[in-house]
Amino acid sequence: MSAVVTPARPTTAHRSFLAFDFGVKRVGVAGGNSLTRSASPLRTIAATGDLRFAEIAALIAEWQPDALVVGVPLHPDGAPHENTERARRFARQLAGRYGLPVHEVDERYTTTEARADGARDLDAASAAIILEQYLRNLDTTV
Repeated sequence: MSAVVTPARPTTAHRSFLAFDFGVKRVGVAGGNSLTRSASPLRTIAATGDLRFAEIAALIAEWQPDALVVGVPLHPDGAPHENTERARRFARQLAGRYGLPVHEVDERYTTTEARADGARDLDAASAAIILEQYLRNLDTTV
């Protein structure tokens, strides 16, 4: 008698995320999840050394994300520039400080899109656009 093996059905993993639109002066923050594949602007924090990371730690404690997403700026042709490495360094700092997976997303034109949408807080709205880009491309099978 042979056993019948039924392949496991893919399941959608419900994961939550915080996303960051890194800037030298400000960091926009958004939250979202893989279930709805949507994101909402949360707030913008000052990009001042340890204070910035204290505020991020408080947001992580409040929202309990499964992972973080950081927008990485590039020139229109995809070439890196001075802020590209700054954003990547910020992503590495987040991973090191909070022990969460950090995903990088191309953030070209997010501020332009947020401005065109009439956003009041451009940085937080840009972070939401970054997170929505990530969520659109997220593989939801486990």
